[in-house]
Amino acid sequence: MKTPVGFWSSSPERHSLLEDIQGVAAGSMLAALGVTLLATAQLMVGGTAGLGFLLRYSTGISFGAAFFILNLPFYWLAYRRLGLPFTVKTFAAVALTAILTSILPQLITVSSVEPITAAVFGGLLMGCGMLVLFRHRASLGGFGILALYLQDRFGWRAGFVQLGLDCVVLILSFFVASPAVIACSVLAAVTLNLTLAINHRADRYIVR
Repeated sequence: MKTPVGFWSSSPERHSLLEDIQGVAAGSMLAALGVTLLATAQLMVGGTAGLGFLLRYSTGISFGAAFFILNLPFYWLAYRRLGLPFTVKTFAAVALTAILTSILPQLITVSSVEPITAAVFGGLLMGCGMLVLFRHRASLGGFGILALYLQDRFGWRAGFVQLGLDCVVLILSFFVASPAVIACSVLAAVTLNLTLAINHRADRYIVR
C-alpha cells in the first residue's frame, strides 16, 4: 500500500511539499552564492542570469531586479508546457534567488576573488543549485525552462541545450567586457552546464 503524498510524506515517485520547499530554497541559495562569486570577479554566465549581468554592467541596474524582470516572459511557456506546479516553484526560485543576490553582499564580504577561481566555483555552485531545482521540477527560469521543455519533448540533454543558448549570451558580452573577462566567463558557463549535463538525466531521476 502506497503512503499518501502530503506535506510531510513522500513516495518513490513524488516529492512531498516539505521536500519541494527545502529543494527550492537550497537550490536558490546555492545559485545566489555562485552569482555573488561571479559578480565579485565581474564575470558573467549565459542564460537570463547572463543577460542580467549584461544589464548590471551596462546600465547599473541591480542583478536581482534585472534577473527577475527578464524571466517574466518565460512563465507563460512554463505554464503551458510544464504545468502549474513547475511554474509556481520556478517563480519562487527566481524570486528567492533575486532577493538573495541583492542582500548576500551585505551579509558575506568577499573583497576579491581570482577570476578563474570565481569561474570554477561560481559556475559549479550555480550548476549544483540548478541541479537541485531541476530534481524538484523547478528551474531558474529563462533558458532553463526552455532547456527542460526541449529535454522532455525531444530528449535533448538540458545541459547541452542550455550551453548552446549560453554561447549566444556570451557573444553579446564582447560589447561590455574584456577578452580576459569573457574567457573566464566562458569557463564559468562550461562548468555550470557540464555539471547539469553530467548529473541530470530525466530517465535516471524519475521523482516529481
